[in-house]
Amino acid sequence: MKHVSILVPKGHTSVVNIGGTHQMLSWVNEFFERTGRKPLFDIHLVGLEKRTEQSTGMFTVNPDLLFSDVVKTDLIVIPAIHGDFEENKRNNADLIPWIVDQYKEGAEIVSLCVASFFLASTGLLDGKDCSTHWQYANEFREQFPKANLMDDRILTYSDGIYTSGGAYSFTNLVIYLIEKYAGRDTAVMAAKGFMIDIERISQSPFMIFSGQKSHKDQEILRSQEYIERNFQDKITVEELCDKIALNRRTFERRFKKATANTVVEYHQRVKVEAAKKEFEKGRKTVNEVMYDVGYSDPKAFRDVFRKITDMTPLDYLKKYSKVAV
Repeated sequence: MKHVSILVPKGHTSVVNIGGTHQMLSWVNEFFERTGRKPLFDIHLVGLEKRTEQSTGMFTVNPDLLFSDVVKTDLIVIPAIHGDFEENKRNNADLIPWIVDQYKEGAEIVSLCVASFFLASTGLLDGKDCSTHWQYANEFREQFPKANLMDDRILTYSDGIYTSGGAYSFTNLVIYLIEKYAGRDTAVMAAKGFMIDIERISQSPFMIFSGQKSHKDQEILRSQEYIERNFQDKITVEELCDKIALNRRTFERRFKKATANTVVEYHQRVKVEAAKKEFEKGRKTVNEVMYDVGYSDPKAFRDVFRKITDMTPLDYLKKYSKVAV
């Protein structure tokens, strides 16, 4: 039986992550028992103290084990901890060496949503693929440049560490774990029972691009603002270099460092975000929006849009338009 430690950290922790993970893994145990098999998971809520009141004051979670009593575990699940990252790290500092030691002893680690910030503070995400809520991707990259953030992914796996994207995408990661440990048939049954899209791997359709502007590079900020004001036009790298008096090699290096995108990628993302907003209004056709954001080739527009959102323009229009299509 696999020992599972669902952590109950101090602070404003996602009780949905805690309760949802517990419920889904418990369902597997019940399913196994109904089909004449032994339960698969030994599930525990593991905390720093026996009574853990959420900082919002709305909920209290009562762990059945203290982390100091868990000598060996197989799977550690870290729920999202909302609010100030540094404060969360201070409040839960005792968990950090315990997580690292358990990982070294063979435990696998699961990080849900913004729990990636806490996990990254252990150093275990250095050099590894990971995800987080797309809304905090820029902040994560700044704080943890050694981690390989894949902010378009709903889930990642790297060397025994699993991470999920934003909010309720944690259910996709739990289904993935169920498939790994209990088999495809059980995962399909769980996905149907909990009404989860088992094949979804991207959070790109939900992302809202607002530009990576939390950096302090003033020349690059001016270039970003110029792109956003003139996104419908053809903009060359040389044009941007001339405006801020930098040579091309230096400019491209600084732009990528500041924004995590090349100039072309950034320009494309600004165009696609503008297109998404028009589609959501539902007043224009795909071709009209395409021309509005500066594309004249339908295939090029569709390819770029799909690369960034993981959906075609028409599919996005049908799904998110405020007006029935």
